[in-house]
Amino acid sequence: MTDVRTARLVLHPMTPAEAERVVAAEPAEGDLWAPGYPDPMDAEGARDFLKACATTGDPRPFGNFEIRRREDGSAIGGLGFNRTPDTEGTVTVGYALIPGARGRGYASEALRGLLDFAWSHGVTLVKADADLDNVASQRVMLAAGMREVGEDHRVRYFELAAPVPSRAAVLSRTPVR
Repeated sequence: MTDVRTARLVLHPMTPAEAERVVAAEPAEGDLWAPGYPDPMDAEGARDFLKACATTGDPRPFGNFEIRRREDGSAIGGLGFNRTPDTEGTVTVGYALIPGARGRGYASEALRGLLDFAWSHGVTLVKADADLDNVASQRVMLAAGMREVGEDHRVRYFELAAPVPSRAAVLSRTPVR
C-alpha cells in the first residue's frame, strides 16, 4: 500500500511491526518521531489495529496511518479507520496529534486526505465523534467538511457522505448510442 500525500503531510499506512513499536513507544533505527510521539491516543489506535490483525486479519487499506510532516518526515500523530466498511459502505474514523503539532491545521489536512482516500476506496459515509468538551476536535471535523448530526450526554457526532459526481461528470462518462 502506498502513502497518501497532502500538501504538507504524508499519511503512511502502518504495518503491524510499526504498530507494535508505537504501542511499545520504542522507535526502530530510522523511525523519525517528533518529541511527544506517540501519545496515548496513538498507542490506543495502534493497539486496536493490532487487535484487528489478530482477530480478523490485516484490515488494510482500512487500517491506521501515521501522520508525518513532509518537510522532515517526522511522525506527529495518527489517524485511521476504526474498522473496515460495513455492508452499507460506512466507516468510523479517529485521529490524534501530539500537542506540539496542534493549532497548525495538520489534523484537518490529514482528515481531508483520509476522506479522499475513503472515497477512492468505495466508502459511502464517514462518521466520527468528539467529546463535548473537545471543541478543537469538533472544529477539525467541521474544517474537513463533516457536519454535526447529533450528540448525547458525552459526545458530539459528525458525518460526511461521499461526494456525488456532478451531472456533467456522469453524462461525460455515459456512452452515446
